[in-house]
Amino acid sequence: MRIWHQSFTVLDDVPHYRDALRRHLSSAARPGTTVEPHGMAPGTYPGSYPGVHIGHLYLTNLHREQFVRAALRAEDEGYDAFLIATIPDTGFEEIRTLVDIPVVAFGNASVAYAATVGTRVGIVNFIAELEPQLRRNMDAYGFGSLVGPIVQVEKGFTDVMAAYADPEPLLEAFRTAARRAVAAGANVIVPGEGPLNVFLADQGVSRVDDVPVIDSLGTALALAETRAVQYRRTGLHPPRTGLYFARPAPDMVAAARRFYYRDET
Repeated sequence: MRIWHQSFTVLDDVPHYRDALRRHLSSAARPGTTVEPHGMAPGTYPGSYPGVHIGHLYLTNLHREQFVRAALRAEDEGYDAFLIATIPDTGFEEIRTLVDIPVVAFGNASVAYAATVGTRVGIVNFIAELEPQLRRNMDAYGFGSLVGPIVQVEKGFTDVMAAYADPEPLLEAFRTAARRAVAAGANVIVPGEGPLNVFLADQGVSRVDDVPVIDSLGTALALAETRAVQYRRTGLHPPRTGLYFARPAPDMVAAARRFYYRDET
């Protein structure tokens, strides 16, 4: 089984995270599963890191096209599933309408799984600008009443990257933020964004005090594997009705993409 992992990060720009990500995906995958990490194209974020872009709706929507392109390629190349590895689930709705292979998204999968462990999900994130998008997504998924506090770690992207050399400051900042979420009613924690999740998994963090911490990426990967098996056995894929699920004709998609992305032809 081959799974395409798509990050919102230019992976070669952040080698500590890239290497930890590969370790985590390799250890979390089932025997016989190959997970191939893919990042954004080099130069996607000139002068600023992904966390700045992801906090602006237009830029997020512009970068979404890299996810769409990657998913179309993944299906063409015979991958068994496509994993959107960013908590705002960039392109999730659009991509599900374009491919039949299973599409699994980090935010959707981790919160859905957290509901099997606890009853009130707290998201601990490090990009404050994401909260409105996360709330909107969770409402669209039907998870709005399940998700409680969304709390920010008082560290930034560069701090997360630096933590691979000096982990304790970020670990303490995460514990502090998680305890704030628990005090606000959460009884299960989902770490937001891939770099924070992978760092915590690399450090073996699965609880803060008496509250479980979900391995968001590992959970999404497990669901992708399960969905891939179901797809092979039964052809299970989303409904093909209505605006959010109907699949447009491939030639219509190809013609539209040629018009808007003429530099690709």
